[in-house]
Amino acid sequence: MSDITVYSARRIITMDPNRPDATHVAVRDGRVLAVGGADCANQWGTATQDNSLADTVLMPGMVEGHAHMMAGAIWQFAYAGYHDRIDPQGTLHPGMTSIDAVIARLKARAETLPPGEPLIGWGLDPIFLPTERLSRAHLDAVAADRPVAIMFSNFHLMCVNSAALNLAGYGRDSNIEGVVKDANGEPTGELQEMAAMFPVMRRVGMDFRGLTQTSDAIRSYADVCRLAGVTTVTDLYADMEEEDMATLLAITGAEDFCLRLVPVLGAAGAPAEQTAQKALRLRTQATDKLRPGAVKLMTDGSIQGWTARVKWPGYVGGQPNGIWNTPPDQIHDQCETFQRHGIHMHCHVNGDEASAVTLDALEAAARKHPWPGARHVLQHCQMMGADQFRRCADMGVAVNIFSNHLWYFGDQHVALTIGEDRATRMDAARAALDAGVTLAIHSDAPVTPMGPLFTAWCAVNRQTMSGRTLGEAQKISVGEALYAVTLGAACTLRLDDEIGSIETGKRADFAVLGDDPTAVDPAALKDVAVLGTVFGGRLNLS
Repeated sequence: MSDITVYSARRIITMDPNRPDATHVAVRDGRVLAVGGADCANQWGTATQDNSLADTVLMPGMVEGHAHMMAGAIWQFAYAGYHDRIDPQGTLHPGMTSIDAVIARLKARAETLPPGEPLIGWGLDPIFLPTERLSRAHLDAVAADRPVAIMFSNFHLMCVNSAALNLAGYGRDSNIEGVVKDANGEPTGELQEMAAMFPVMRRVGMDFRGLTQTSDAIRSYADVCRLAGVTTVTDLYADMEEEDMATLLAITGAEDFCLRLVPVLGAAGAPAEQTAQKALRLRTQATDKLRPGAVKLMTDGSIQGWTARVKWPGYVGGQPNGIWNTPPDQIHDQCETFQRHGIHMHCHVNGDEASAVTLDALEAAARKHPWPGARHVLQHCQMMGADQFRRCADMGVAVNIFSNHLWYFGDQHVALTIGEDRATRMDAARAALDAGVTLAIHSDAPVTPMGPLFTAWCAVNRQTMSGRTLGEAQKISVGEALYAVTLGAACTLRLDDEIGSIETGKRADFAVLGDDPTAVDPAALKDVAVLGTVFGGRLNLS
């Protein structure tokens, strides 16, 4: 019989209704053997008592069900965002609150680069700089002798300079949806959504696959997760080739790699049948710490970029109704194909027109190929109303809501995108729970920083940057929010039989906290210190 270790803690929040609280947890072979008091493992034999966590609070290892592995390696590019951000090494990058500040930061970065090397930036969001839209003219002033490409924070839009436009062959004669033009018919430098962005991204070396498939990138992602108390995380649009699996298997297979990674294969850019076969092949290589096999569908775009597909009455500024990254007929084809092959689907839906089309497609696929318990997931779900959540409940579809958006963009949505009425019910976690829908909440890192306790704070308090409460009726309780970042998120990954709660038989994955998140004022939930994780019984402290 292998060794047993009993960890003591000030309190253990288990998420198990049969024993919601404990002070000790026994671990054997990387799994929870018993939960309770100091004697919980006595009937199993001699145990080693470990009191190194005695002053901490343990809860299930948090599950980030919508993030991207580039959240670690993206920092090799220039940060151009409005908000202060901290990189995986703990360095503070102050936000820039004017276009002049953005240009100055980018000019300084350009001066450090070899001649001709592209300048790549990320994190910009012009919705916070409303007096002037970033354009090719601004970026030509940054550097005219090299391509400059700045990805917006939502990763659905970007702005480039003239040299980058020339690389892609974009000019006044270009007839590609998403290449924005001025009144004279000349490209402004703004590119919206994937079809317009990819040709530039390829030519300037903005390679997101390359940001996720190196040893350093994967380990940097693990650092981001440890600091957030996350033990299971997605890469929720993995542009991975099958040869990348060797690297992923080697890194995740190392004993000191304390993270479970769920890479979800992107479904755009290839026929659905081809993607399905690839996902099925990847699934056969799954291990405890690497779980491929699901796919992600990209439907619409970004609300704050005005590229999400929204129902009537549209955007308050009169902007056109968004862009389909995947047209509705192809969404139907993808859903039917993946359903037929028994492949779990995660579907990006920001606007409520996109969620309506996707629910139609999932329902049609289920009629052709019944799959009880498929538990496909709608991701973001920002404008879904109670009617759509009730439909999800009827269909057994789960949702993963982008609660961080309330703080980062709530004020802008009231003023500039969808208006007061719809903004007060956006990211409606309360409506989802009341409808009986399986709920997770997420950060979409690096769009916003990974931090499940901050995400929980957003769902509980619904506070915007200006301090207003955006939708009192859609608040959820602290307990419900903690469930959504643990067992709820595990359910959306179909891993709730292994993770998400601290109970006998499950993986010994814990978040180690400096305080009890259920005992602090709900307004202070985001400030509870994360001290590290325990992964499979192995301490992984900061």
